[in-house]
Amino acid sequence: MAELTFECLGARPDHYAAAPSMVFRLRITEADHAPVNAIALRCQLRIEPQRRSYSKTETPLLADLFGTPDRWGDSLKPLQFAIVAVMVPGFTGTTEIDLPVPCSYDMEVAAHKYFASLEDGEIPLLLLFSGTVFLKGPAGFAVQQVSWDCEAQHRLPVASWRELMDRYFPGSGWLRLTRETIAALQAFKADKALPTWDDAINALLERVRL
Repeated sequence: MAELTFECLGARPDHYAAAPSMVFRLRITEADHAPVNAIALRCQLRIEPQRRSYSKTETPLLADLFGTPDRWGDSLKPLQFAIVAVMVPGFTGTTEIDLPVPCSYDMEVAAHKYFASLEDGEIPLLLLFSGTVFLKGPAGFAVQQVSWDCEAQHRLPVASWRELMDRYFPGSGWLRLTRETIAALQAFKADKALPTWDDAINALLERVRL
């Protein structure tokens, strides 16, 4: 039986991916140095928001996810970030692999709404591993499951996430609106002779502030 442990060594933006992706570097160790032929590895990444503090600027932006701060003792629960899979090539003892994780700027996805609300600091992540281990022993090939308690923690710098988003969406973000809302906004923009969508939305926000 293989005794596997996992460690996250770091994460970096993938500068060459077709879509925004963060690459996590994993170290996998087999305690007894038994030869491992391959691992069909799955990883669930969770955000653990209760493991960091928040500034006065960040707090109101997080209200949509967690409510007001007086409720955070109950509402600050883990958020699903991603579930990804990768094939780990054969190794003996220790190996290191890259785990690409797709990211988006969709503000309707809780995880990415959380990321966009943060100014700086780190994002506490928990990586939970599962999958199938393929081994070769004296009696032939054997198959076993990755132990349910295999996990690793990582604190992703907010600056790394912002670097990734700025590469694909420099100085901007995305909101999904219904066709009816877009048509109404377009009519307002034309009526007021506003040059950009930003100008139209800011004009509406100014009306609310008055």
